[in-house]
Amino acid sequence: MSFIKQILLLLFLQFCLAPVYAEPAQVLGYGVKPCEAYLEAYEGWDAGLEDKIEQYLHYRDWLTGFVSGLNLAMGKDALRGVEIPGAMRRIQLYCDEHRTDDFFTASMSLIKLLSKLEQSEAK
Repeated sequence: MSFIKQILLLLFLQFCLAPVYAEPAQVLGYGVKPCEAYLEAYEGWDAGLEDKIEQYLHYRDWLTGFVSGLNLAMGKDALRGVEIPGAMRRIQLYCDEHRTDDFFTASMSLIKLLSKLEQSEAK
């Protein structure tokens, strides 16, 4: 490919992709649902209610994908060895105290807490 064609291709790609990067990041899926909804799903899962089990599994899958993305982006384990069931329980405890927060905020609270614990152990 000639040098001019390469430059034109790069300019074309730059203008096509620029709007993608200009938009602010947003949380999608179950992360935007309120803690109150997660608590309802968690309690139903714990009680064995089939429709609530399905909702709980959606939250678990969202958290698993979110944490996997963070792990890849950070190059380390965002949950610092905590398994997903333990994380879900900890998020349930957070949500119990912060019912108006969303599931994303509850998840990030856990990740930040685990990061602080790791830092204090390293000192």
